[in-house]
Amino acid sequence: MVLLRFPCLKLRPRSVCPKAVGRLTSPKPSVDIHRKRMEKDLNELQGLINAHFENRKKEEEELISLKDRIEHRRAERAEQQRIRSEREKERQARVAEERARREEEDARKKAEEDARKKKAFSNMLHFGGYLQKTEKKSGKKQTEREKKKKILGERRKPLNIDHLNEDKLRDKAKELWQSIHDLEAEKFELQEKFKRQKYEVRVVLTSASPCGPISAVGKRLRLLYPACQLDHREA
Repeated sequence: MVLLRFPCLKLRPRSVCPKAVGRLTSPKPSVDIHRKRMEKDLNELQGLINAHFENRKKEEEELISLKDRIEHRRAERAEQQRIRSEREKERQARVAEERARREEEDARKKAEEDARKKKAFSNMLHFGGYLQKTEKKSGKKQTEREKKKKILGERRKPLNIDHLNEDKLRDKAKELWQSIHDLEAEKFELQEKFKRQKYEVRVVLTSASPCGPISAVGKRLRLLYPACQLDHREA
């Protein structure tokens, strides 16, 4: 060893150079910077993570809300479809009921029409015999009808007013009015005369005994005035 060889030498403590000390203590600021950077990065990462979870939470909430809206809309559509189906069923039921009512009404009318035709045909068959019985009497009635037509034809005069002026038309109107007035008066007189004759015949028929023999005059009156005979029976 050196100490054994040189016992007279004494070791001095080595002095540390200030520069060397500076070099030894210089890494401390870089560690702080690195630590701060790490903390900053960690904070930023934590912020990103938090933002990610917040966005994910919002997206989940929006997704849930969207699902709820879809379900609500689906339920509304189902309800609307149900209402439309019920209304369609009600409409079809009304149409079927109306169709059945019309068919029933048509069948009833057809049955009534058939019954009326059958009744008319039956009446025609029965009326044929009646026509044969009254064929002889129709000659007299036809003669009376022809007389009435002849009388009316004589009384009915053509107007011929196309060539008349205003004054002549006024005179023609007065003439027609007077003619109508005369006809009404004549009609009234005939009606009164018929009433008096009818009353006289009724008195004669009433005076005759209904259970006893009828005189020849009464028979003739009944033949001449059958209407009075009917009134007498009703009385």
